[in-house]
Amino acid sequence: MYRSHSCGELRAANIHTEVTLAGWVQRIKDLGSLNWVVIRDRYGITQLVFDEERTAKELLENSKKLGREFVIQVKGTVIERESKNPNMPTGDIEVLVSELTILNEAQTPPFTIEDETDGGEDIRMKYRYLDIRRNPVKNNLMFRHKVGMLVRNYLSAKDFVEVETPYLIKSTPEGARDFVVPSRMNEGQFYALPQSPQTFKQLLMVGGMDKYFQIVKCFRDEDLRADRQPEFTQIDCEMAFVEQEDILNVFEGLTRHLLSEIKGIDIANFPRMTYDQAIKTYGNDKPDIRFGMKFGELNEVAQHKDFKVFNDAELVVGIAVPNGGSYTRKEIDSLIDWVKRPQVGALGMVYVKCNEDGTYKSSVDKFYDQEDLAKWAKTTEANPGDLICVLSGSANKVRAQLSALRMELAERLGLRNPEEFAPLWVLDFPLLEWDEDTKRYHAMHHPFTSPKPEDIVLLDTNPGEVRANAYDLVLNGNEIGGGSIRIHDKATQALMFDHLGFTPEEAKAQFGFLMDAFQYGAPPHGGIAFGFDRLVSILGGQETIRDFIAFPKNNSGRDVMIDAPATIDTEQLKELHIKLDV
Repeated sequence: MYRSHSCGELRAANIHTEVTLAGWVQRIKDLGSLNWVVIRDRYGITQLVFDEERTAKELLENSKKLGREFVIQVKGTVIERESKNPNMPTGDIEVLVSELTILNEAQTPPFTIEDETDGGEDIRMKYRYLDIRRNPVKNNLMFRHKVGMLVRNYLSAKDFVEVETPYLIKSTPEGARDFVVPSRMNEGQFYALPQSPQTFKQLLMVGGMDKYFQIVKCFRDEDLRADRQPEFTQIDCEMAFVEQEDILNVFEGLTRHLLSEIKGIDIANFPRMTYDQAIKTYGNDKPDIRFGMKFGELNEVAQHKDFKVFNDAELVVGIAVPNGGSYTRKEIDSLIDWVKRPQVGALGMVYVKCNEDGTYKSSVDKFYDQEDLAKWAKTTEANPGDLICVLSGSANKVRAQLSALRMELAERLGLRNPEEFAPLWVLDFPLLEWDEDTKRYHAMHHPFTSPKPEDIVLLDTNPGEVRANAYDLVLNGNEIGGGSIRIHDKATQALMFDHLGFTPEEAKAQFGFLMDAFQYGAPPHGGIAFGFDRLVSILGGQETIRDFIAFPKNNSGRDVMIDAPATIDTEQLKELHIKLDV
């Protein structure tokens, strides 16, 4: 055996035990006649001692040849440590080495393999296999495994069956761009990598599987934002013979189970809010409800004076910042500069200080008196000592701007506690959304989402008002899951394709297999997909999903470790009948 024990398990009870350990050299402290070496494996660290009084001279000299990250095997005796380290699980003991074998030498690593490293993100991504040796990354990957096992065990206990679906599928025109894969055996034709297993899980319901799940890789060729990966993982689920309430109950249960098992938190209440309420109250469809600062719409109390900025606006809306009345003019100016950044796009911001004595001081005192400002305070639920921040403009744009400001203020005020968890269901999304570029409606979720039965009549007369039988699960301002009740009959699915601009021939070419399946007795069904990477990072108390992925891509979609994507050999291109024009 290379080892009888791991580097993290020896304790005082093991004193006088003969052991064999193997791992990487973490640190070396050479005092001449005494040499301490700390050895590390996945399980922890153990201190080794080479002592001229108790160690053969040749062995002591060989220990001085070790370098950081050398892979070694040692045999020796567990002894009591004279200077104990209470911060180290193995800090009561050390191993007096009798045999040393260098299994592999190592170059000096480009950064220190320590919890607090001197390596920047770019260099750590290039040498990710070294970064994984560090406790923060190693522990994140082990934490991801734990969450995955809890999910699998919970769903399996609920009679869900894990079924693998194909990675090489057919490209479809909806959603983000597909990654495509040329087929050598079918000249001029391409597979696509799945953005989700959506149609396959519906076909599994037609096949009678009843309850399906899969922790599965998905792929989207999108322009990347700071925390988005071109390949990501979903907890993909589908159930037959269910209504919306059945699905919400099951996956509330899963979320409650994860929070209880991982964080020791019991959450009884999962509040529900419609999409329209979320947009009107928080400016987005994934609100963080751990803190207040709800929107107050001010049109009725702000558009009666000669302030043209407000009078010309479709929406005047504000939030009350708790204890913001003490902000200095410099601090307020920094907020104004923040909302005027191109990423937010506001033209400016009006503010009102709510003084402790019940009076108000605003940046628009020229136009509004104390009575007016008191109405603003009432509408935004501002208290004495608060600051009211007001934006105006077109409704959709100004809500998004104020939502961004709300989140920024919460960050500055320390209101986004990663150890506090506030789940929320957002329901009744629009079925369709208008695209100005194509001048037609697109499915807000996907073309298989069922409309609310009572809204189907509006498809012909007012398609923008049709509500979807869809739902998102939000946790701490992040959408962690989304799904819907699906269309399960051919006639309604054909109607949906028609309103999305598909001709019958196009619908048949793209989704004929699904339409055909519906003719053979498709049950009512629905499901949900959780963003597994995002869920794990939130439960782990961190913001970045890359920290929980073994080999992530950078913001340009590159794997800098293996240097992918890369060009391929000309002969391979010929074999695939591909000609480049770049």
